[in-house]
Amino acid sequence: MSGHSKWANIKYRKERQDAAKGKIFTKIIKELTIAARLGGSDLEANPRLRTAVQNAKSQNMPSKNIENAILKGTGELPGVVYEEIGFEGYGPGGVALYILATTDNRNRTVAEIRHILSKYGGNLGETGSVSWVFEKKGLILLSKESSNEDEVMLQVIDAGADDFKVEDEFFEVYTQFEDLHKVRSSLEEAGLSIDNATVTMIPQNMVELVGKEAERMLKLMDALEDNDDVQNVFANFDIDEKIMENMQ
Repeated sequence: MSGHSKWANIKYRKERQDAAKGKIFTKIIKELTIAARLGGSDLEANPRLRTAVQNAKSQNMPSKNIENAILKGTGELPGVVYEEIGFEGYGPGGVALYILATTDNRNRTVAEIRHILSKYGGNLGETGSVSWVFEKKGLILLSKESSNEDEVMLQVIDAGADDFKVEDEFFEVYTQFEDLHKVRSSLEEAGLSIDNATVTMIPQNMVELVGKEAERMLKLMDALEDNDDVQNVFANFDIDEKIMENMQ
């Protein structure tokens, strides 16, 4: 899982850079809107919305933007109606891809995803073709600044997390996906600084890529994640960390 984990860190670093330019706000607003539409505006009763609001605040989104997105989701303000679509497919070298999108135009999004995949040596698959490769988990990123690793690990265990990993910039905390909100709340109560919390898909097997296939795979990931409708992309590639760093 080293390649997957390294990409996740590079991706989050890029998201923070995008946030400074306001690029990430569109995707956050879509998540706020659809979470409110599906589960209502009560943060206590809607854990998905609560997490979306917390992540929006961590990206310094203005409170008014958050409030308006929620009101549009519940229908109290006029706005675009979004739907969620999941795509399954393959990248270079047979890498499994699981793509989550939020869109107001299904036909447009399907055409754009198909075009991006084709451009970089991938293709769409049938429903169920690759979902079995991934396990749904909760992922919490903790700031390493002013944090003692041993103390954090004990707090993570006490909070009921499944796994704890130390990466370059963050502590990664993995949970059962249904326990994400409970574990996050426990860690916040313990005074830990949370950078991001989300549901992720962990690959159960990996495909090692080198050379041109590795380069095409990383370009494909960038192209998919730059698409306004794409909320998240999960893949089971394993690429040397130096190659990934050089591609950024």
